[in-house]
Amino acid sequence: MSRSRPWGLYVHLPWCRYRCPYCAFVVDARKDPPHEAYQDALLREWHLRRPLFVGSPDSLYFGGGTPSRSPLSTFDSLIQAIQPLPGAEITAEANPEDVTSQLLADWKRVGITRISLGVQSFFPEIGARLGRRRGSRVAREVVERTLDVGFRSVSIDLIFGGPGQTEVAWEAELLEVERLAVPHVSLYGLTQEEGTAFGRLGECLERAEDDRWRWMYDHAVQRLAAQGIHRYEVSNFARAGHESVHNQHYWSPDPWLGLGVGAHSWWPDHQRIKNRADIGGYLEAADPIEEAEPADHPLAAWDYLWSMLRHRDGIDRARYQELTGLALKVPASLADFLEESPERIRLRDAGYPVADAVARRLYDALPSMKRRSPLPVMTPP
Repeated sequence: MSRSRPWGLYVHLPWCRYRCPYCAFVVDARKDPPHEAYQDALLREWHLRRPLFVGSPDSLYFGGGTPSRSPLSTFDSLIQAIQPLPGAEITAEANPEDVTSQLLADWKRVGITRISLGVQSFFPEIGARLGRRRGSRVAREVVERTLDVGFRSVSIDLIFGGPGQTEVAWEAELLEVERLAVPHVSLYGLTQEEGTAFGRLGECLERAEDDRWRWMYDHAVQRLAAQGIHRYEVSNFARAGHESVHNQHYWSPDPWLGLGVGAHSWWPDHQRIKNRADIGGYLEAADPIEEAEPADHPLAAWDYLWSMLRHRDGIDRARYQELTGLALKVPASLADFLEESPERIRLRDAGYPVADAVARRLYDALPSMKRRSPLPVMTPP
């Protein structure tokens, strides 16, 4: 890996008060988590992986789970051990119900520069249907308090297309974003993931029909742009200068390292790695890797295509061919969804809401000798 190539580091903190009905991530909702043992395991894994990566990360992201359930010592010890680059973006996720003035002051003191708040909805009646009534009750106050503290950036997550959410209710959410002047927003259309409470409901779960889902997404794009919050990835929107440094590693050919139970990594030698997803096994393992795919695995062609296409910069043709040995060609059937130049392939506005389907059709146009049907998309935990 060139010394000039940036890389990001993700730390998975799995502790939650409860499991949300839509959540398919690796979480642990026990009352008394083994914080100290888990912190030791994270540091052990960091020292094991450190020789693989040159230099220091330009981003460090504490995700979950609910990082705001972890003790301050976990953040302090890991930041001190990892030593990110000076000025690096250091993000911590939090649920609104966990956020206090003391928590924010402590996080800022140990070096956290960016907060991501799992708001999901500002309205308790909508939040309750998502299993998030408590957070919705305090969301406005917490967002205002967090913005006032003076972190480099603040982001909020919102879910749309869920049970009981009408077009009017969605417009009300977007009005709250405007009133609060949040600089970064991540929007997620509700999905029914296998193994979740919502997934088990099947067709019994009330969800937005395709036309209403599409209207909600397109309306959000327009309303946020009018506020100066512009789309830079399918689900992510920011004011200029507030784009997430860390998340952009996932949508580029840059390597990234994931620490913790169930964490994923993309190593500098282009191996993709998945850690064990059971807490006990992770704590006891000398090396927690569960799956490793070799650098020449055909799915590299899919991972790079899917991830780069989601970003507003699209796919760098020359870089893609350098990484995979494959030259991309846009089928005529995708002309309404993709724009291309000799240098890049990008999504058109019509392509963003159906980005995964567009990516699969573009992948299917690759030479048959070099590809196979893609497995489920690898996304960070």
